[in-house]
Amino acid sequence: MAATPLRSLLLASLLLGLSPACSAALDGPDDGTGRRDLLFLFDTSTQSWTGNFTDLAPSQVNDVGFLFERRELPAEVGLPGGALFVSGRNVSDDLFMFLTHPVTELSPNTEYTVTFELELASNSPTGCVGAGGAPGESVYVKVGAASAQPDRVTNSSGNLRLNVDKGEQSMGGANARVVGDVANGSTDCVTPPYRFITRDNRDNPLPITTDAAGQLWLLVGTDSGFESTTSLYYDTIRVILEPS
Repeated sequence: MAATPLRSLLLASLLLGLSPACSAALDGPDDGTGRRDLLFLFDTSTQSWTGNFTDLAPSQVNDVGFLFERRELPAEVGLPGGALFVSGRNVSDDLFMFLTHPVTELSPNTEYTVTFELELASNSPTGCVGAGGAPGESVYVKVGAASAQPDRVTNSSGNLRLNVDKGEQSMGGANARVVGDVANGSTDCVTPPYRFITRDNRDNPLPITTDAAGQLWLLVGTDSGFESTTSLYYDTIRVILEPS
């Protein structure tokens, strides 16, 4: 099967010595330091990632039209393969759509630095005007991790918020880094095509401490100021965890 350039690079880096015991991702071999190198591809399944959304009032939930599912990549990107499709309408001017996945068998109560490399297909153009904000530059991509499962909870004001600190809009938080936006370089503001974009936090790894069972949860999402629909295909997620 044809592969995107990032897929090819990541597969090559993990191909030798892969752990056959790992069913959720390609898991690089332990080099004696406790380092984990996970590569998630979605050609046949969601790889146990789950999706949700938050940062809105309970009365707005049914207006989001949220979708999370494994789909084939759109034909216009010119490559076969599966991806995690995430879509929703920002009815609160603050919608956060996110994916999460547990990582187990880490050292208990240990700080790890977490680095992400993402490849996703976006049809959000560059330099265009939209309701509330730009469809590309006002939708911020965030990556992170937490010792507790990221989930939607009701705060003291009755609104639905995330239970870990992802920050707000263009700002990160204790559990998340901002790695750019979803603008794909197309200047077609009417019928923008899907194009691949890559995002990473290699220059700014995130420190996170595991729980007593040696587990943490990965977090990937978009924090939107664009008051309309954003639809993305997450094609490749690579995560490197290194004990501090």
